[in-house]
Amino acid sequence: MANPALPERSSKLDDAWGEALPEAQRQVLDRCLHALTHAQTDSHTLAALLLITRVCPARQLDQPTLRRILEAVGLSLPARLLVTSVRGGVCAGLPHQQMLSLGTALLASLSLDPHMASHHQLLSTVPLLLDIISKGLDQNQQTRPGHSPVVSDLSEGSRPASDADRWSHLQGTSLLEEPIAADCYQVLTAVCALPKGSEQLLSRGAIPALCRAVEQNQTLSYQKGLTLLGCLLSGKTKDRAWSRHPAELLSLLTRLSTDFCRAPDPTRLGMCAQLVQFLPPAGVVSGSEALRGAVSQVWAALRPTLQAKLTPRLIGLVLVLSACLLDLCGWELAGPPKFCCLLVNRACVEVRMGLEEPPGTDVSSELQHTLTGCYRIMEAAMEQACTGGAAPPLRSSSSPSLSLQQSRQVLGVLEEAFSAVMFYLQQVDPGRYDDPFVFATFRSLCSWLAEETSCLKEEVTRLLPFLISYSRRHLQAGSLEQGLSDWMAMVFVSEGGGAWTGGEALRYLLPALCHLSAEEGPRQVLLTLDAPALLVDFLLQTWTSLKGRSDRASSRDPSRETACSALLNFTVTEPETVRKDPCYRALEVHLSEALPVLVNKPHLLVLGANYVTLGLMIGRLKSPPSGSVEADQKRFFTAALRFLRGALESGSGSGSGVVQVLGGCVRTWPWVVGLIREEGWLQHTVSMLARCSGLPDQNTQVVLEEVLCAVVERCSVCQQEISDVMRREQGGALSRMRSLKELVRLK
Repeated sequence: MANPALPERSSKLDDAWGEALPEAQRQVLDRCLHALTHAQTDSHTLAALLLITRVCPARQLDQPTLRRILEAVGLSLPARLLVTSVRGGVCAGLPHQQMLSLGTALLASLSLDPHMASHHQLLSTVPLLLDIISKGLDQNQQTRPGHSPVVSDLSEGSRPASDADRWSHLQGTSLLEEPIAADCYQVLTAVCALPKGSEQLLSRGAIPALCRAVEQNQTLSYQKGLTLLGCLLSGKTKDRAWSRHPAELLSLLTRLSTDFCRAPDPTRLGMCAQLVQFLPPAGVVSGSEALRGAVSQVWAALRPTLQAKLTPRLIGLVLVLSACLLDLCGWELAGPPKFCCLLVNRACVEVRMGLEEPPGTDVSSELQHTLTGCYRIMEAAMEQACTGGAAPPLRSSSSPSLSLQQSRQVLGVLEEAFSAVMFYLQQVDPGRYDDPFVFATFRSLCSWLAEETSCLKEEVTRLLPFLISYSRRHLQAGSLEQGLSDWMAMVFVSEGGGAWTGGEALRYLLPALCHLSAEEGPRQVLLTLDAPALLVDFLLQTWTSLKGRSDRASSRDPSRETACSALLNFTVTEPETVRKDPCYRALEVHLSEALPVLVNKPHLLVLGANYVTLGLMIGRLKSPPSGSVEADQKRFFTAALRFLRGALESGSGSGSGVVQVLGGCVRTWPWVVGLIREEGWLQHTVSMLARCSGLPDQNTQVVLEEVLCAVVERCSVCQQEISDVMRREQGGALSRMRSLKELVRLK
């Protein structure tokens, strides 16, 4: 799963240089270099180059001399040779084929220098080079079978040797000579190696050209073209490449999948890693029948392979490819339940073998990539196994679901594997918190804890100090952002929602915190770790990010709602903590600032309801103010009343629980009654209940009656207003509220 390495840019010229030249030969070479430096025409330049190759073969040139030659030639000449050759013109009396051969050879030599490779003149030749490797040469361009003597000497080392690539058995024939193709790929590879080289190639049409070269079996297209494509389809340019050229890349994937299935077993195993590079990002072309067909083909070839006895390296390649296929299409195309169970079992075995090592044992880079793929298989198994009635676990469209025994076996091996994961994380010290593999391991455990906290409860509780410390470190520092994003892209772990950030650690842990904060034992440990303060910090940070976005960009984020649920668990079960912990005061201030904004964002209605509920629950536990009401408290309750009014008008049902908490606040904070009346909430609610025969949500109607009763108990003016409405309106839901009716009469 490692990022594909670019072909070596060093040449034979960079290898063992020859011994020092004899003095006479050195003097002749210096005169030739002088002639080359002062050449006035292309003919003079080419003549000087030819003399140099006669005086001193390329392998005898030292690096400074070679650099002098290349600097003297510059980029203008090879660019002109290339353009003239492609357009069918004449330059310095050279035949067409020799112009092309010499032009590409010089460009290949010059591209070995990163400064030259990034020059605009060299970049301007990229479209021509792509055209050459994708279309080859026509019959009129084949003027001779040989190769220019200048090219054969000067650029001898600049062309990478032909690779005995695992795809080479598929190579077709082409009119393009291999040395020319090698030089073209050398230049393109050098450009790709630049800091923004992938973007340069992508913007100049590299993807369709390289796909066309492979489709037509052009020279070196499988050996070098696929390697270059793999680089372009890795990392940051992958999404853009697929969004711009889905048809070409799907066609290529279909071809490679067919080749993969037809290859003999040893070759197929070697092709697994390369095939991973050509799979699309999850969700880009998910509905494509061509993609489903390709994935089905690959699964069919993998099933017998997975059942065979393989070395750790080979089983790693197969598991990584399987994980990527699950990312794309889930379990539907994987195969029968028996095979799915085998896949999960093998992934779990690899995790246990890789992580249950003595403390201090390093996990190799290769094993890290394998285990990251295994984590994804385990996560996919958990996602399916915990869907309940929504979908049977690990079921394909053509096969029955797992039997009860198979389900138990899957959950059993998952439990054993996650026990090994916890064992590994228990040994991680703060000095390794920036390690991306630790993050991948952490994320995998969180996916299990989100669904299963009843198993291994003691182990989970013991691990809480690490989980909280790790999440807090990355939330506060955000130090993993760029490195993590690059590493995840490198190992082909896909995730929706954009770039990876430090806050992602806590996002993954939040569902588990929501479960654990509801249980007495884990909750007490979380309190000692200041978990509520961590949750408040998360809300503050994400709110800062949310404020800066437009309504269209500020989409719903369930993690904020989950954080509110965990805080609500602490608020309900630990009232003394709420009264004493300063983080709750900071939370109150935040809620008072955020809620007035959320009231006007209908697409964030659920978050608004969570904020209202949380704020009212905290307010209910606080002692009444001895003096004047603080401005932030009044601002919060004003916004809360507006939110409740909108929720009741819309009939969304999101306000019933919130209204119930409001009744408790009325009894605790008498000043809230005046605000209820001043804001018009009382008049609006009473009028609505008087006009309608009943609310769609019966629970909302019940809790509204409780709030109105609390208001009547605290305010005689409100009691009189409600009594007047009851007398005027006899047929509505208000008149049938018996508790309220009786209380109004008593008053």
